Formats: sequence, C-alpha cells, structure tokens
Amino acid sequence: MQEKIRAVVVGGTGYAGAELLRLLCCHPQVQIAAVVARSHAGDSVTEHYPALRGFLDGMRFTGFEDTDLTDCDVVFFATPHGVAMRYARQLVDAGVKVIDLAADFRLRDTELFRRWYKMEHTCPDLLAESVYGQPETMREQMRSARIIGLAGCYPTSIELGLLPIMEYEKAHPGTFDLTTLIADSKSGISGAGRKADVSLLQAEMNDNFHAYGIKGHRHQPEIVQQLRLLSGNNALRLNFCPHLLPTIRGIHSTIYVRLKNPDDAIDVQRLYEERFKNEYFVDVLPAGSHPETRHVRGSNFARIAVHRPEGGDLIVVLVVEDNLVKGAAGQAVQTMNLLFGLPEPTGLDRPALAP
Repeated sequence: MQEKIRAVVVGGTGYAGAELLRLLCCHPQVQIAAVVARSHAGDSVTEHYPALRGFLDGMRFTGFEDTDLTDCDVVFFATPHGVAMRYARQLVDAGVKVIDLAADFRLRDTELFRRWYKMEHTCPDLLAESVYGQPETMREQMRSARIIGLAGCYPTSIELGLLPIMEYEKAHPGTFDLTTLIADSKSGISGAGRKADVSLLQAEMNDNFHAYGIKGHRHQPEIVQQLRLLSGNNALRLNFCPHLLPTIRGIHSTIYVRLKNPDDAIDVQRLYEERFKNEYFVDVLPAGSHPETRHVRGSNFARIAVHRPEGGDLIVVLVVEDNLVKGAAGQAVQTMNLLFGLPEPTGLDRPALAP
C-alpha cells in the first residue's frame, strides 16, 4: 500500500488555509503533519474552525520555530506574499515539494514582482525553475517541478476561459485580435482574505456591488504573462476589470475576444468541447448556457459557456469557479495529486453544494 503523503499547511487560519485543511483531512492519501499559524501557535485547530471537529481533533497550530518544515513531502503556503520564498531553498534542498498559493512564484520578471508587491525577490534562481499556472495549462511542466506557483483565483478563471483560444491562435496566428481582450470579473468577499477591513463589513458590502483596481490590479501582469506564453503572442493586451460581489464565495468572469475576420466559420463551441473533453475539472456547458456561481460552490470545478452573439466577430466566454477551491485550495490539492502520481480527482471528486 502506498505510504501517505505527509503535508504541512503554512497559514492555516486564513480562508484558503482553512479550505486546504477541509480538503486534506478527507484525502485518502494524505496525512497532515503540521499546521503552521504563527499568531495562533498552541491553539487548537478545531477551536478556530469547529467545522473540523471530528476530523482534526487534537491538532494544534504551531509556530515556525516549533516546526521542522523539511520533515514532510509537501508544504503548502497559504500565506501573505513573501513567506514562501523565505523558506523555499531549504525545502527544495531537502527534497520537499513547495506549492505556493501566494504570489512569490507567479511573475517571472523580478522587477515586475518588486513593482507590484513592494518587495525584492530573494531567490530569483528558484523563481526561474518554478512552474506557474494550473494543471490544465501546465501539466507536463508541473510533473517534475520542485516549486509550483499557483495562479490566483481571478487569473485561473481567465486563463482557463481563454486557453482554447490561446492555443488555437498559437497554431493559427492572426485568427483573433489579442490586443483588445477584455475580462470583466467578479469575486465573492472571501477573495479579499480573512482580515479586518471596513470596506468588507456586512453593512458596507450587503446589497452592494462595485468595481475596484481599475488603474491597475496585481493579478493583471500574471494573467498577461501566461496568456502571452499560451498564445505565443507578446503583443497581447488585456483590459482586466475586477468587481466585488456581496457573496462569500464565487468567481464569475465574462471575457470578450474578437475575431479578426467576422466571416470566419470557426466553431467555438466545438473548439472548447474538444480542448476540455479530457479535463475532469473543466466542464464546458451546452451551447447557449449561462453558468452560475452556485453551480460550483464548494467544488473544484470550473464551468464554462461560450457564445458568439448573432454569429458576429465577438466571442463571449463565461466562466465560474469557487475562488477558495478551484481558485486556491482545491487547485493546490489537484496539483499535489499530479506531483505525487495520484489521479487528479483524488480527494476532490465531489459535486457542488446545492442549493
């Protein structure tokens, strides 16, 4: 019988960390070796998250000084930016896989990283060897990687939503106008993290809806970086407009792409169905569908619908995902499964919550 994967979760008190614990504690091939949360070291995990009673009874948060991060097979960093790169070298030197849910291993350009995250990158050599993305876009590169930088929740919806078009454009340059891409994306409040912030209070968010980050959002450069890689087109430009929804979970991205030739008879529905037919966690809906965030709540699925209104030159792609699962913790577990040779749905094969 295969030995269980020993996993450490660093940052176990945030929303993504808690979601990781929820998924990992029921994973048949995982043993949670430690949960690191510096500000709550010594506290019972189930005191902070009573939903985990009966699953993680007796487990306590530990501090970095009390935890040997190298005594495991994989470390998940569900932490603020800057933490994973501080420990990455000692971990990979010890043969431990690193899966970072933050931004330390997303941007390839260290100057771009410094500009957006207001800190210097401390291990550019490890950044150069790391793999960024999702299993669906970078599966072969991820199999042998020592460090994985997972895409953010918004980027995952946009990169998956545009993947078939990017790959088609790479094989047939000039089919789409990649200088006018628009991603109009909305997220539930949990995407902002677990923190005290007046703008996130119920009295501020309930019965309200607004855009933010129009001048520039830190997810923008990672999305553009990946779309340029997938399409082979370095002239690609993206207008990314994020919004905050008065819901706890969910991402809904509406993406607009123009064909250069409006008479092009490309069948975009078939293009998407063919590309994702073997991707367990990407569901292409029947033509004319409109996915809803509640159809993915609590699950690792992304559901996609593609439209070509009136057969014109505009392609409209609709993508929904749960920002805490497919956009964070679920994708991390799917990546771990890939790294350790397990079927990717292991521990994640469950439907969305309904209603």
